[in-house]
Amino acid sequence: MELAGKRVLVVGAGKSGLSAARFLLARGAEVTLTDSKDAKELHLVRDDSLQGLHLALGTYPDVTDGWDFVVTSPGVPPAIAPLAGARKAGIPVTGEFELATQYAHSPVVAITGTNGKTTTTALCGQIFRDAGLKTLVAGNIGIPLTSEVEGFGANGIIVAEVSSFQLETATTFHPKVAVILNITPDHLDRHGTLENYARVKAAVFANQTPEDWTILNFDDPYTASLAGQSRGRVIFFSRKHSLDRGVFVRKGRIVIQDSETSWDIMDRAAVSLPGDHNLENSLAAAAAAWVMGVPRESIAQTLALFPGVLHRLEFVAEVGGVRYVNDSKGTNPDASTKALEAYEDPIVLIAGGRNKGNDFDGFGRLIKEKVRVLVVLGESAGQIADAAQKAGFTDILQASDLQSAVRLAHGAAQPGEVVLLSPACASWDMFRSYEERGDLFRRTVLSLARRPADAG
Repeated sequence: MELAGKRVLVVGAGKSGLSAARFLLARGAEVTLTDSKDAKELHLVRDDSLQGLHLALGTYPDVTDGWDFVVTSPGVPPAIAPLAGARKAGIPVTGEFELATQYAHSPVVAITGTNGKTTTTALCGQIFRDAGLKTLVAGNIGIPLTSEVEGFGANGIIVAEVSSFQLETATTFHPKVAVILNITPDHLDRHGTLENYARVKAAVFANQTPEDWTILNFDDPYTASLAGQSRGRVIFFSRKHSLDRGVFVRKGRIVIQDSETSWDIMDRAAVSLPGDHNLENSLAAAAAAWVMGVPRESIAQTLALFPGVLHRLEFVAEVGGVRYVNDSKGTNPDASTKALEAYEDPIVLIAGGRNKGNDFDGFGRLIKEKVRVLVVLGESAGQIADAAQKAGFTDILQASDLQSAVRLAHGAAQPGEVVLLSPACASWDMFRSYEERGDLFRRTVLSLARRPADAG
């Protein structure tokens, strides 16, 4: 696409929007960046890469005429005025991620799903790097693809975490490998129904051809049912079933099975990441690496050594015989369910935040089974407490903020237990991001670790 001289409106002045604006400006487009927040709220700092950028902050400009196309950030609701107005006026609307993929010169391994995306993306990228391949890891993982894609060039592999918000505006995106980890209710406040959410997720393989690969979770019925919709070559991964073709666990060993040959690559217990959900993430990453030609020995080595990523069952410290674990990325009940299931020891759980349209009843029943003390906070504190009480659980404490929640959990925890931050909710009621929430948890825990043992 020729961008020089094009008049482009970029909606959303966060990380992705600013990256898209820089990308467009560098290619000669006339760019206006708009956001409902004003410059003071955004803390916008202009640098040389934003020279020539027009700003429309605090209010949106008219989008009925005069624009060649509109670029939206993934966090921007699709129904807001400039996007709705553009569509009504017949002005093309594209996403920052979609824009970037049109300039990708290396094959893309795209990883999506409700939970596990970031861990699987990081792990997959590490497998490629450890195998000596030129690798870019970007997308929803916190690195806008527009900031890296053209400089990365050809002769490498791009591993992209892709969210449903990014897939909403992906019309030409064509990954060499498309991975769907799982589909459970999430973002229903935006997508409306689970069916709509699944339809958006399936867009990850919509433009694939028979030369491409689609990798699906055999153990997740909703995900497995999408196999017939892909024009790519479909393989599965499974931790519960042996497969005719794919990556799976058999008799405690991880196996890669081609149509005629089977390779036993490692013991499942040797996988470095804890929990069944991380075993699934590891199988998915192994499958993606396998179809891209990475040697099996190299895959096994990385699976055994990968240290994990921040905010996903991240071990922070042991204080007084109690382990403190940061799972701030647990932003829905399904993710937090997987976190609870990763531990055999009694758990003091910190949960709560902004609900994204989810029901907590099933989560409440698991709290009854796995948790000794529940500390709730945030907008959904009452909903989570009610769900736990409905299941017969009564050991509930309420905190006014996260630091208070950590102190309450510290006071309640006993040696041999786990204090787990896994909120089952978004962070936006109290924080700008789940990363900010997890960082504060980590700092608060480490401050406890530095206190004298007899401090009150």
